[in-house]
Amino acid sequence: MTQTIEPGNPEAPGTPADPRPSGTTPAGTRPSSRTAGGAGTIPALKRRVPKYSDLAPLMQFKKPEFSRAAKLRRASTIWDLRDMAKRRTPQAPFDYTDGAAEAEITLRRARQAFLDIEFRPGILRDVSSVHLGTEILGRPSRLPVGIAPTGFTRMMQSEGEYAGSRAAAAAGIPYTLSTMGTASIEDVAAAAPDGRNWFQLYLWTDRDRSLELIERAAQAGNDTLMVTVDTAVAGARLRDVRNGMTIPPALTIRTVLDASYRPAWWFNFLTHEPLTFASLSRYTGTVADLINSMFDPTLTFDDLDWLRETWKGKLVVKGIQTVDDARKVVDHGADGIILSNHGGRQLDRAPIPFHLLPEVSAAFKADHSDAAIILDTGIMSGADIIAALALGADFTLIGRAYLYGLMAGGRPGVDRAIQILETDMLRTMALLGVSRISELTPDHVRILGK
Repeated sequence: MTQTIEPGNPEAPGTPADPRPSGTTPAGTRPSSRTAGGAGTIPALKRRVPKYSDLAPLMQFKKPEFSRAAKLRRASTIWDLRDMAKRRTPQAPFDYTDGAAEAEITLRRARQAFLDIEFRPGILRDVSSVHLGTEILGRPSRLPVGIAPTGFTRMMQSEGEYAGSRAAAAAGIPYTLSTMGTASIEDVAAAAPDGRNWFQLYLWTDRDRSLELIERAAQAGNDTLMVTVDTAVAGARLRDVRNGMTIPPALTIRTVLDASYRPAWWFNFLTHEPLTFASLSRYTGTVADLINSMFDPTLTFDDLDWLRETWKGKLVVKGIQTVDDARKVVDHGADGIILSNHGGRQLDRAPIPFHLLPEVSAAFKADHSDAAIILDTGIMSGADIIAALALGADFTLIGRAYLYGLMAGGRPGVDRAIQILETDMLRTMALLGVSRISELTPDHVRILGK
């Protein structure tokens, strides 16, 4: 049990007893005037009636602000945005974002991994100007983080992919549209014409439909194709099962009751364009049924070779969870890898990307590979991002972190999520004593217990 010890407290444990008789003082010293009654002799401690001039600076009352913009400004962390999102969003779409597979062990471990570190700061460095800019896959990014692909995004909040892509463009970072997005490739490109747009692909059993999406992505100006390889079958996302999660959301007695104290979400949902998979044919059913009917469990590295020949831009592979697979996909033509366990949404008890990061970084250095190492899963602060960069990541992606902002306040909420992460990163860098991303090294981070 922690015990607070007051300075000079004679009853504090471990304080040596004074052997002098009561009322005596050491030779050569003067009796102290700070006795029980002597405190009054100090001018600053004399009681007085306060003057108005003293009180006036303290009485600057501000008008209470209850607008969504004010609430977003008061959010200091991604967790604050999550709390706002939970209050504003019906349970099914919130749980789809917030939840993971089975017992959600992987997600908890991924988040805990970022907590179980110790930063090692350097002192007496000039950090008057800290820069977060970096380069990823041949082009600059103002921040070392981009927005990961997320499916069904307009279900979380009606602005969906449009809010995400525009916020990313404004922040100077990449935005990735999912195959299972609720805005089309062309519409996202039109919404954020000045942004850097990437497209995430699930390879289907129907290769012609995959090829059609690849061609549309290229024509819309996407410079990077991100192929996801960890979804041979759907993970057991039990929250979705228990919530009866369907696309579009079904109106049942339970959902109507849930909507009774979240009217804004339902008003937006019912008064905007119906929710559909914009890159797919119209589909009605459960998420798991869609994945299991659409995705190809026969994929091999030969399919990656086909993609490399077909796609002329940058190619990254998402869902890498072993060092061997990281090396193999690079050998098969990938320009980069994404260490990811799908946010803990596929295989529970999967490897944690942050723990895998140092091994993959060391392997790539040994191979003299310049392939990009990107990390996602578990990131909830700018400090998490800086830790990942220090341990060998070239870049990071956020999924839930930006979706919490989206649910909390649409486009302004996504902007706020990015601002929070940027502020975190700047502060962490300065306190570590580094002013450039390139100055971060593994010496700045120690994984506790190792």
